[in-house]
Amino acid sequence: MKWKRILAMTGVVLILSMYVIAIISAFSHNPEAKNWLMAAIFSSVIIPIFVYAAQLVARVIRPNKDQPDTAGKKNEA
Repeated sequence: MKWKRILAMTGVVLILSMYVIAIISAFSHNPEAKNWLMAAIFSSVIIPIFVYAAQLVARVIRPNKDQPDTAGKKNEA
């Protein structure tokens, strides 16, 4: 569970830093301000998708140890 929080916080920090850069460049009348804003909006969509995909891959590679393994057991009724 700890690695999920680390991934989520990393994603939040990346997205927030993109918006901060966009705001600072807009207030400094930087000609690249529009590009930074577009990058921040793009990152708001793409970064959560990558974080979710990383969690899915980690779940497939390393299954949860709390769940009992029922693959080899016969159904006893």
